[in-house]
Parts: sequence; C-alpha cells; structure tokens
Amino acid sequence: MITAVMPTYGRWDVAVERGEGCYLYATDGRKFLDFTSGIAVTSLGHCHPHLIEAVTAQAQKLWHVSNLFQIPGQQKLAERLTANSFADTVFFNNSGAEAVELSIKVARKYQSETGHPERYRVIGCHGSFHGRSFATLAAAGAEGYLKGFGPVMDGFDHVAFNNLNEMRAAVTDQTAAILVEPVQGEGGVRAPSADYLKGLRAICDEYGLLLVYDEVQCGMGRTGKLFAHQWAGVPPDVMAVAKALGNGFPIGACLATEKAAIGMVPGTHGSTFGGNPMAVACGNAVLDVMLDPAFFERVQRTSRLLWGKLEALVGAYPKLFSELRGSGLLLGIRCHVTAGDFVAKLRAEGLLCLTAGDNVLRILPPLIVGEREIDEGLGILHKVAKEWPAS
Repeated sequence: MITAVMPTYGRWDVAVERGEGCYLYATDGRKFLDFTSGIAVTSLGHCHPHLIEAVTAQAQKLWHVSNLFQIPGQQKLAERLTANSFADTVFFNNSGAEAVELSIKVARKYQSETGHPERYRVIGCHGSFHGRSFATLAAAGAEGYLKGFGPVMDGFDHVAFNNLNEMRAAVTDQTAAILVEPVQGEGGVRAPSADYLKGLRAICDEYGLLLVYDEVQCGMGRTGKLFAHQWAGVPPDVMAVAKALGNGFPIGACLATEKAAIGMVPGTHGSTFGGNPMAVACGNAVLDVMLDPAFFERVQRTSRLLWGKLEALVGAYPKLFSELRGSGLLLGIRCHVTAGDFVAKLRAEGLLCLTAGDNVLRILPPLIVGEREIDEGLGILHKVAKEWPAS
C-alpha cells in the first residue's frame, strides 16, 4: 500500500522538530550537528534571527499578489544581485530546476533573436546535475535519473567535465550554449582546473555561444565568494541560482546580461509564485548578511581551517579515504569504503553529512560554522573512522 507522501525518497530515520544555528533536534530528543545545510540551502544556519525578523515582518503585511503588480522587494533584490554580479537583469522563480530551465530558454531565444534559430542545442558535462524536470534531466544526461522517463528530450550533448578539447570538438552549427557547474556538487564534488572556465569563455566567444553557469549549489557564498565563478574571474552570460538564496524559503533566480536577455520580452516567460513578497523578503535578508564586508572573509578563513583538518583525516586513514575535493565549504572525500555506509554511521553518532557521485562523502556545513562546531564534527569523523572494521 502506497504511503500518503509519495515514496520517492529514501528517507533517514530522523523526524526533525526544530533547528538552531548548526544544529537540528529530532522529535525523539536526538541532537545532530548539521553538515548538510539542507543540501547547501540553510547556509546561514537554522532560524537565523535576522531572517526570522524579516519574514515575520513581511508575513504581517503581504504574502502574495502575482507578477501583474510592481513588487518593491523584488526590485530591490534584483538590483542588489545585479550590482554584485555580471548580470543586468534577473527573473525570479521558485527553484533551481526552474532557474536552469529558464537559462536554457534564454540561450535558445538569444540565438533565435540574433538570426540563428537553428542553434538550439546545449552542451553539458558528464557528472552534472541540473534538476528533475524533463529539460534539466536531459541537460545532465545521467542515465540513473532518466530511466523510465523516456524518450529523453532532444537538444543536449555531453562531454567530460574539465576537458576543453572535448568541449571544443562538440560544438556544431546547431550549438546555442554551454551549460556547466563551476564546481560540480551531486556528481562528486569536483572543482575544475584553474583555466577551465577561462577556456569555456574563449570557446563561447569564438563560436557565438552563450556561457551558462548552474550555481544552484555552488553559488550564494558556498565557495567563499558570492558566486563560485568569481574565483576564476570569468563571468557567464546567464546563470541559475537558488538553494541558499532563500536559506530555506523557496526562491530561485535566473541572472543574465542585457545582451543575452534580448528576447525576453512580456509574454515570453512567467511564474505564479516566483519572486513573491515573502520569497524576496527572505532573499534580501540573506543578502543583508552575506554582503557584510566581513562575512566572506570569515567563510574563507573557516574553509581553510576545515580543509586542513579534513586533509589530515584523509591522510590518517588511507584505507578508508583516497582524496579530498571541492572548494570553500563545498567539500567531498572520495572513499574506498561505501560512502553511504559511512554517512549512516556518522548519523548514528550525531553528525549529518551527505553522499555524492563517485562514492564521495559530501560535507556542507553552514557558512556560519565556527571552530567549535568544526572540532566537534572532526571528532565524530575520527571516531567513526577509527572504529571502522580493518581501518
């Protein structure tokens, strides 16, 4: 007999009652150190006081009106995002998948508007993850997610991540854009070589393609800058963000240059809930915190601390772990043992982590994590590793 909630998740045996900062509290009294951040969403921790204040104030005034109206908070959030990015314009929606979908639409519309309607194909990378809609599943091309949902939507080609030769060779007269995650998350927490994004930019400029970034997971501060691509200094034409933009309130955004968004005129796209007053109140509150000049200095300092301690962990248990990966506070450890089993044992000891592709233990603490929580988490990691059979 099917459950009332459709059984599409392999859920943990944890019923969460409340959260505070870096911790979650279950209904049975258990306390967990949360190094999942809701899969890179609650980057300011649980129940951040400033966000509570902002959302409460907005809830007492107005929840929803629709995008037939001017929405002052939406205008403010768009202006702040464009002022702190490559972009000139922003469309707000509800999720990362929607933001990526629109990014693909923008790319196709740009080519059509500039006299190349035959250019509709998008080149993506193996190991990527862009969402669960038909287009975003096809954009990633992962067989495990596509099985049973065929036929696969046409218009997407795939090459190896971090391989510029394959990317260049895949460009055809029908190519409209290149779509990449500046740091892959679900695919195994993989950061590319230093010149990869620069090479993608050069390919796009040479062939008249749009460069599209999916920063749904790696953006909004996760790598120690507001956006991950800022480390390389290589701006895209279009970018999808979501997750941490609302710290748990559903909001996504598609950012674009004026050039790329040339075809996005009234009637070309819409959203019932996207950018409503509650969502943008959350987004603005998140930026209040993240745009403080000291915020990312602290995140970068904390990231270096955690990286060093995890590097020592990997070195101490070579039979369990092979490699530390990632950027900022988007980190992964490739395991010799089954990563899912290790995560389950960590959970039993009070530390919540995730898995990722390529048998990776994924570690995503809130950006507000401090030295005390890092030491607590490393203590649990060492304990589980030390007690692992034949370690």
